[in-house]
Amino acid sequence: MDATAARIERALSEAIDSVAVEGCPPRLAEAVRHAVFPGGARVRPRLCMAVAAACGHGEDPAADAAAAAIELLHCASLVHDDLPCFDDSPLRRGRPSVHSAFGEPLAVLAGDALIVLAFEHLARRLGDSPERLAPLLLTVGGSVGMPLGITAGQAWECEPEVSVAHYHRAKTGALFAAATAAGAQVAGADAAAWRVVGDKIGEAYQVADDLRDVAATVQEVGKPVGRDAELKRPSAAGELGVEGAIERLKGLVKGAVDAIPECPGRARLAEVLMAEARHIMPKGLAQHAA
Repeated sequence: MDATAARIERALSEAIDSVAVEGCPPRLAEAVRHAVFPGGARVRPRLCMAVAAACGHGEDPAADAAAAAIELLHCASLVHDDLPCFDDSPLRRGRPSVHSAFGEPLAVLAGDALIVLAFEHLARRLGDSPERLAPLLLTVGGSVGMPLGITAGQAWECEPEVSVAHYHRAKTGALFAAATAAGAQVAGADAAAWRVVGDKIGEAYQVADDLRDVAATVQEVGKPVGRDAELKRPSAAGELGVEGAIERLKGLVKGAVDAIPECPGRARLAEVLMAEARHIMPKGLAQHAA
């Protein structure tokens, strides 16, 4: 495990340990841990920390707190996304989804608890620095609520018509934009300029996810595939075709790299973004996309 991964896992463990104490319903605590550990690629918290580091705040505890809060919110969104009323997915990260393992009521409650915990954790870690806490709360809160957060992104699935761009920007891009903006805020940099980077990376990640849904295997992604077409969800692969979606992905990654503001770690961050873009492509398309 690299140093960044260790920091992320430690911050997440500390957040959950602070509430999974005596008096907490044991199965709720277990369901919350199931939702968070073992994690996936932890792309969003890594991005938050990478931006903070690029801006000269690589070892700032505030970056750890912001990164953990964003990942807790991401995990909450996966728990809710897998529910029978949405994707009805039996698998997540190659093992039973929370509602499959613990039942639907506890899955709803576990997702809710993770959302609350994200903000509690930020408040605990930055309570003595209100001048840093307030902007971070607004950034992170905006990424999950209305009008453009992941809740709104999920709600677009309930509308009769939606553009793929609007859907991607809210459902997936919002947390990526929050990750880059929060990393910048930790370092005292311009959050608005960094949000552009997150917007593009978030949309690229969703395009890659759409491609995985049509070109990857269950073993590769750890969840059922072919669900976008089955559920008639907006999809870049469905709208643009595989070739068009690949070109869209490449353009978004280039746009994200070009949008990185001037900072001490700009070159290194560009390398990280390019490497991540190669990593998220389905194996069968990776060489073609290069």
